[in-house]
Amino acid sequence: MRRIGLFGGTFDPPHHGHLLIAQEAQLQLGLDEVWFIPVSSPPHKVRTELTSGADRLALTKAAVNGHPAFKVLDLEIERKGKSYTYVTVRELRELYPQAHFYFLIGADMVEQLDHWYNISELKNMVTFAAFDRPGSHIDDATEVIRIPFPQIDISSSFIRERVRAKMPIRYFVPELVRKFIEEQSLYDGNTNRSMEHRSSSFTRETF
Repeated sequence: MRRIGLFGGTFDPPHHGHLLIAQEAQLQLGLDEVWFIPVSSPPHKVRTELTSGADRLALTKAAVNGHPAFKVLDLEIERKGKSYTYVTVRELRELYPQAHFYFLIGADMVEQLDHWYNISELKNMVTFAAFDRPGSHIDDATEVIRIPFPQIDISSSFIRERVRAKMPIRYFVPELVRKFIEEQSLYDGNTNRSMEHRSSSFTRETF
């Protein structure tokens, strides 16, 4: 049975922190592959705007380029509307009935799991794995695998802010991601391009 890690997020943009999460998940969970799933519209609010789904999909594909165990799925971008994890996992289980799925989350999301859509059924469909960063606290009673992970202070918002400030982002993101951002003039303050207005209540870009 194939062991697959599912890594959902806005990836706006993806950066080296995302790739390190995928790498450590593959190593510590013994995964055959890690599938990145850019969301269309997160069901919980984090920002009022997102870069277009097409651009975020292209950015994520650029980020994993050259990594044979990493792939990008477009099912949530193509589905449009709210991106509920339960709906996505149900679809993937129908497509890949012989796979065992692990859903990757941040430690800060563990306490919120009970509020996820159809969480009782979802827990029977995937194994949750949380990245246990220094200073985080995961209740021993939770049915979540802990993955020790160092504190890496890179975020997508940090990348966007540097681009807007015309500061270099080389070494924070893969080179193909940097080139795409530069060529497409993403995050430079011109909101007339590639921005999809959202109203949701999301707390982290890795859900």
